Amino acid sequence: MCNYCGCRDFPLIGRLSEEHWRIGESAGELRRAIGEGRYGDAVPLLDELLAQLVPHTAAEENGLFAELRAEGSLADAVDRLCAEHDEIHGVFGAIDRAAPDWPAVLEAIRKLHRHIDGEEHGLFPAAVIMLPISAWDRITPERPAVGG
Repeated sequence: MCNYCGCRDFPLIGRLSEEHWRIGESAGELRRAIGEGRYGDAVPLLDELLAQLVPHTAAEENGLFAELRAEGSLADAVDRLCAEHDEIHGVFGAIDRAAPDWPAVLEAIRKLHRHIDGEEHGLFPAAVIMLPISAWDRITPERPAVGG
C-alpha cells in the first residue's frame, strides 16, 4: 500500500486503503487454502472475499470513481478499473461452489492484487491532485460529532 504521498490522510482514501488491506489478507488466506488443498476451507473463504469486495467496489464506483469520471481527466482509467471490478467479481461470483475452478480463482486473485496495486499507487494519489475540495466534501464519509 502507498505510504509516501499522503493520500491516505483523505478519509475516504484511508478507508478504501484499509479495506484493500483486509481484502488482500482474505485473498491471501484463500490462495493459501487452495495451494494447500484445503478446499473445504476455500469455498467459505471465497464467499467471505466476495462479501468484502461487493460493498468495497460499490463505495469506490459510487463515490470516488463517480467524481473522477465527472472531472474527466482520469475517466479512461476509471472505466478500466470498473471493467476490472466486473471481471473479478464475475469470476468469483460464477464459481460453481460444488465443483470450483480453482485455477480461475487463483488467476482472479492475481488480477485483484494488480488491480489494488494500481488503485493504491496510481489512482488514489492522482485523485488527490485532480479532484477539487468540493468533490472531496461530497464523498468524504461523515464523521460522528465529538462527544456524540
